[in-house]
Amino acid sequence: MKRGIIVLCLCIVAMAGYFTTDRWAIRHTTLTFHDVLRDDRDVTVEVAVRRDRQMQAMAEMIELPVAILSHGNTVRNTEYSFLTNVFASRGYLVVSIQHDLDTDAPMVTKVGEEYVGRRMQYNRGVFNIMYAIDELKKLYPNANYRALTLIGHSNGGDISMFFARQHPDLVKKVVTLDNLRVPFITDSKIKILSFRSRDPVFKADPGVVPDDETCARLGIRVVRTEFQHNDLSDRGPDSAKSSIQAGVEQFLDEDAGESPPTMPLLAASASSQDKDKSAAPDTK
Repeated sequence: MKRGIIVLCLCIVAMAGYFTTDRWAIRHTTLTFHDVLRDDRDVTVEVAVRRDRQMQAMAEMIELPVAILSHGNTVRNTEYSFLTNVFASRGYLVVSIQHDLDTDAPMVTKVGEEYVGRRMQYNRGVFNIMYAIDELKKLYPNANYRALTLIGHSNGGDISMFFARQHPDLVKKVVTLDNLRVPFITDSKIKILSFRSRDPVFKADPGVVPDDETCARLGIRVVRTEFQHNDLSDRGPDSAKSSIQAGVEQFLDEDAGESPPTMPLLAASASSQDKDKSAAPDTK
């Protein structure tokens, strides 16, 4: 009975979506959880998912693939809508985690130490991701948390690569935007795509990006752009965002099981203004 009602709703949503794609495309929900094992630390996430795909998952017709997005230092988790839209449009459950809190000590660089002294932030990021997944399983049980796609810019890219190193059995793909500290994984079947900036200030540490021969042998795709390090977020020019979107689309298309989006990214982008916070248990 439940499944029949949901299928009927899907038909109604599909008809409405035909006329109002921008409104019905993607649902954005902000959730804040409290990790009691870390002194009630707030872990805030923005969840983006196509409405029709969410309803199909609720009806147990499909299992949603999951993408975890980690932001760069001093950039908010909500400032990557151009990437969120790509993955959500393709049917992913996209989870953008706010790793840094205003009460956290500022991140510093300690030359000569492992990861220039940022292992603490990477460990915290791993804890945030694992905790968010545990909480989201209660709200979105029909999603595949066993084959994650990790996305990250700068420090968030390092968190993504660090997580993949620690939990390779949970990760299927990693997409980084100019991560600078944590070396790429070269001993697993994880698919890697990395966009590199052309920035005179922000340079990757030695050994982070494999040489061209290693990348070719392992199928690691490195895209060298003309953009600055800080352009690789919503703050950057449209040319940077559209170029990255195209590269990500091509990367995803290489998987036989991936299907292209059924709605244009322009419509998906418009829907990003449709924020649904009614489901949030706490948004402080």
